[in-house]
Amino acid sequence: MAQAVRLVLVRHGQTAWNAQRRLQGHQDIALDATGQWQAQRLALALSDEGIQHLYSSDSQRAQATLAPLAQRLGLTLGLEPGLRERSFGQLEGLNFDEIEARFPEAARQRRQREPEAQPGGGESLLAFESRCLGALHALLARHPGQVVAVASHGGVLDCVYRAALGLALQAPRTWSLDNATVNRLLWTPDAFALVGWNDSTHLDRTA
Repeated sequence: MAQAVRLVLVRHGQTAWNAQRRLQGHQDIALDATGQWQAQRLALALSDEGIQHLYSSDSQRAQATLAPLAQRLGLTLGLEPGLRERSFGQLEGLNFDEIEARFPEAARQRRQREPEAQPGGGESLLAFESRCLGALHALLARHPGQVVAVASHGGVLDCVYRAALGLALQAPRTWSLDNATVNRLLWTPDAFALVGWNDSTHLDRTA
């Protein structure tokens, strides 16, 4: 395990669409005031982790989540388009009630996690998993034995969690994917190993 990468994986901070339960997908939505506060708290929490490299998806909500940490550490934030959220096509911008009412078949496909379905004309789960995990494996392979922080999206984190625990794409989700939480893993070319998940202690407003 000497060459294992220590991966600090973060979901982006809150946006207005998160608060409204709207599907964001490839829509480039900014952090709201809460998300900006979360990004600052995240920077404080991770400043002593020994992080050597920072990456995010090219969506502004992911970039802004790690921007305060990049400034604090004096590191460049690398952008990786392959770590974008899943595309949901014409479902993007709609909340869950609107999707149920206007696109009931797409809503069913999404609920049942049909791997080959393309709800709203977006990406299938199979294509999305291949795209985001492929991008993450390629990125981490460049940094053996180092500490890397990555900001991405709920769907990407879901794929990583499933890969780490060997869970099928269709398995019901029973784990949390909260905004701006810290998720720790070890990565080798063979596998992800889960160390800690959905740590939100830095977001305690009473601390």
